[in-house]
Amino acid sequence: MDEKNNTYPLLDQIDNPDDLRKLPVALLPKVCQEIRQEIIDVCAHNPGHLASSLGAVELAVALHYLFNTPEDRIVWDVGHQAYAHKILTGRREAFKHNREYHGLKPFPSPLESPYDTNTCGHASNSISVALGLAVAAMQKGDNKNVVAVIGDGAMSGGLAFEGLNNVSSVPNNLLIILNDNNMSISNSVGGLKQYLLHLHTSNLYNSIRFNLSNRLTRWGLLNEKGKKKILRFNNSVKSLLVSQQNIFEGLDIRYFGPVDGHNIQELVRTIREIKDMTGPRILHIKTIKGKGYKLAEEHATIWHAPGKFDPASGERKVSPSTYLPPKFQDVFGETLVEMAAADSRIVGVTPAMLTGCSMDRLMDVFPQRTYDVGIAEGHAVTFSAGLAIEGMIPFCNIYSSFAQRAYDNIIHDLAITGEHVVMCLDRAGLVGEDGPTHHGVFDIASLRPVPGLTIFAPMDGKDLRRMMITAAQDGMGTCVIRYPRGRCQDTDWHIPLESIPVGKARRLKEGKDVAVLSLGPVGFTVQEAICQVEEETPGHTIEHYDMRFAKPLDTEVLDNVSKRFRRIVTIEDGVKAGGFGSAVLEYLSAHGYEGKVTIMGLPDCFVEHGELSRLFKEVNLDIQSIKNMLQ
Repeated sequence: MDEKNNTYPLLDQIDNPDDLRKLPVALLPKVCQEIRQEIIDVCAHNPGHLASSLGAVELAVALHYLFNTPEDRIVWDVGHQAYAHKILTGRREAFKHNREYHGLKPFPSPLESPYDTNTCGHASNSISVALGLAVAAMQKGDNKNVVAVIGDGAMSGGLAFEGLNNVSSVPNNLLIILNDNNMSISNSVGGLKQYLLHLHTSNLYNSIRFNLSNRLTRWGLLNEKGKKKILRFNNSVKSLLVSQQNIFEGLDIRYFGPVDGHNIQELVRTIREIKDMTGPRILHIKTIKGKGYKLAEEHATIWHAPGKFDPASGERKVSPSTYLPPKFQDVFGETLVEMAAADSRIVGVTPAMLTGCSMDRLMDVFPQRTYDVGIAEGHAVTFSAGLAIEGMIPFCNIYSSFAQRAYDNIIHDLAITGEHVVMCLDRAGLVGEDGPTHHGVFDIASLRPVPGLTIFAPMDGKDLRRMMITAAQDGMGTCVIRYPRGRCQDTDWHIPLESIPVGKARRLKEGKDVAVLSLGPVGFTVQEAICQVEEETPGHTIEHYDMRFAKPLDTEVLDNVSKRFRRIVTIEDGVKAGGFGSAVLEYLSAHGYEGKVTIMGLPDCFVEHGELSRLFKEVNLDIQSIKNMLQ
């Protein structure tokens, strides 16, 4: 037997869920152990979302063991829980290339596998999707099972509650599994967290009620209307007995649990007992994020996505360097603390991304002025509006792709009345290995048409600081600052806090043949491309502006270059359709410009995952592509 088979004797026999179902229940703990080790071994060398998937191993095994997937539907919520699911569904070998360019997708996707029911890069959509599947199955007379898996803080999202409300009001046989690990990416917050921590109920009571209900139905003494009446009565009795109202049963959803989500045999037994019940029901399982890897259990936030590491020692590997410039998020976090120290009106708001956006720095210094509202982007924006109405200056930090979920809130609750809220869109532009669900490429095109917004795009850390100060000034109204994932290009970013003129660009270089208008950090790539072009083509010179603002545009610069240049090139890291370049073209067209305008940006397609250097080349925003355009 080779080394591989010595390490994974059971997992090596499993190519798909049918193989898993051939095993006796007694061997499932060993299967879980091997899957957990496989996830650790792969993620140690090919970084991914470690802690969340370690916590959901037994759940994935139990579901595929008991349900006839893919005919039966499993709807995952927050796809970074689903590595065990991928391994069990014919993708074990491909998992070694998870998140790599042209490799396995970072999150479950029906474009990749029939076992992946839906796209699940963002949280809180599983109940709604699964309810649609369950209702459709009932309409068609299809006897398939539908299971929604929600957890990792996703239950705090408003969409989850909208789905629950609808689950209680339409006929369905949906099974919801709440994977309760008391975590999102940062620690879960809010009343629901406390509720789940203390929720309890009687399994014996559930069993007696279920058996009695079945007997009355078989005897023809209980129809659906009667079932609902008895359910409500019994829920009231249970609430009295256990001294606690059950939020789920208050919605007429049968509740079971909590169950130890790491006891695979007990989990299989429990799901088998309730899987064929009719009507909506919820199984509450308790799990540990990072289960099976001590460091990940103890520091789940750090080990959510730890990068490369030594699985034996736990030492995290970093690229060798004497000095690395700061990340944009860290410039944001430190600057926010400085600003808050100088102005008591400044507060921070974020939807469960406290560490991800470095607002934990503000939490450390000013905890009473820092609000992590859970996975609730729309609420974060509207909550910020309320703060602003009473004279506070909220810095509401949301990842660009997640802010898409708060689009109406930005328009309705901020822009219409011009509330002074500073929306900080972290992870703007391409983000790399997390792929199309996380690329922040639509923010300019979606927000530019909204009246009254000021949209900033810093090229470096120094300008991010300047823009934060500018956006906080009295009278600014609703501001949006977009900046990318990753590190700044400048090492001397810690400059004195000073504002900049709103809507004014800066000229970085003079030239006579082509005018280049860039927005954001892509300007550094443009600088390098210009340098190479001018070296290779003596006498050919290029003028370069860092435009700084997508809205309002610097019309003085546009008027100037339109008179002096017959070629203008705009470059941005957002979509071309409706973006910054479109705004420039609209203005120049309206003012009679007859020269050539070329817009460089992202094409009309979803950009897949991979290393940033590969992705920029794919979308023609690398140095060579820009050179080709400027020559």
